[in-house]
Amino acid sequence: MMSAADRCVDEFRFRFGRHGPELIPIMLGGMGVDISNADLALEIARLGGIGHISDAMVPTVTDRRYDTAYTKEKLKRYKYNVKSLDKSAVKFDLGLLAEAQKMHVLRTMERKRGPGLIFINCMEKLTMAAPKETLKVRLESALDAGIDGITLSAGLHLGSFALIEEHPRFRDAKLGIIVSSVRALQLFLKKSARTRRLPDFVVVEGPLAGGHLGFGLDWARYDLRSIVTEVLQYLAREELAIPVIPAGGIFTGTDAVEFLEMGAAAVQVATRFTVTKECGLPDRVKQEYFKANEEDIEVNTISPTGYPMRMLKSSPAIGAGIRPNCEAFGYLLDANGHCAYIDAYNREVEKNPHAKTIHVWDKTCLCTHMRNFDCWTCGHYTYRLKDTTHRLPDGSYQLLTAEHVFNDYRYSKNHEIALPPREVEPTPVAAG
Repeated sequence: MMSAADRCVDEFRFRFGRHGPELIPIMLGGMGVDISNADLALEIARLGGIGHISDAMVPTVTDRRYDTAYTKEKLKRYKYNVKSLDKSAVKFDLGLLAEAQKMHVLRTMERKRGPGLIFINCMEKLTMAAPKETLKVRLESALDAGIDGITLSAGLHLGSFALIEEHPRFRDAKLGIIVSSVRALQLFLKKSARTRRLPDFVVVEGPLAGGHLGFGLDWARYDLRSIVTEVLQYLAREELAIPVIPAGGIFTGTDAVEFLEMGAAAVQVATRFTVTKECGLPDRVKQEYFKANEEDIEVNTISPTGYPMRMLKSSPAIGAGIRPNCEAFGYLLDANGHCAYIDAYNREVEKNPHAKTIHVWDKTCLCTHMRNFDCWTCGHYTYRLKDTTHRLPDGSYQLLTAEHVFNDYRYSKNHEIALPPREVEPTPVAAG
């Protein structure tokens, strides 16, 4: 019998139901804000996998990508409130939010080529001062614009399916959820049972994933393999044929094969795609990821969402004391206009009334820093990225292509990682 090390991902295929397209069982994880952007997701779909775009801060993303002015207009509308401690008046225009989401998805789907699929990752913790209303608009607008599927993440609103059950594509589009335990899956299935609609897939995210984690600071006590085993066993007992997709710490093709042999339908990967040319991160930040060593990565609690986050210790967002920018952004304001960073910022201002610069160490203004690519969230194995490419004469690292990384996952064996062809630097032209 062949061991997992002797097999490759290309020996496996995945499809949704009997009539769905045959897919390479590789799913790109949804990374916001605009990190798993359209360019990256479309390349994964072209190669036969499933690419995720993210709807995190979607009005801001469309402003950047398509020269809209949603953020500018929102700031103009609420500029009178900038110095107020009370942010309850700051609301998103639901019509404009729908417009931004449709543009984001439609422009992506218009460019789609190849046999794969494009999904959108919708984060429940982006409460946007009206949790249910804004989530409903984002979900429905993505469906209206023709997205292939939606993955519900970051908090898992237990009533998400009910929000869109009247939509004509409710049973047509692929709808999935991200969980980190059997209990979370059970709660969602129980809550959504009345819609008579099961998830089309379940992403099981382990403790080595990047960004927000579904664990406490005791995350190291858990491991992905054990959680996936429990989920597979639970679904088998309940006779529920829901595809399971492990995520978090799957760094090589052989890592992926080990889960596929366990019974997983596909794997979700993200970290290795953060340093590709197509990824939305600025190149300067990609180099920070390449340079990172294991001791440069931490799990902290600076996110106002209340969830621990994994990031580089050198992230400019850590300790920054910028004024809350809710009038322009405000994506984490809850239904009462509250955000934990506002409390932390106001506390430090009160303690240091004459300081020109303050530092807030326990929380961060996630909206502003994610928008500026200053919150360097990352997976646990980011420190291994330097071993996936070539170091250049100037000390920087050669960026990869999404196709190279995808094919390395697809064809590699025995935990080997194929380095890319060396890029030849252009020869300077002599003067005269």
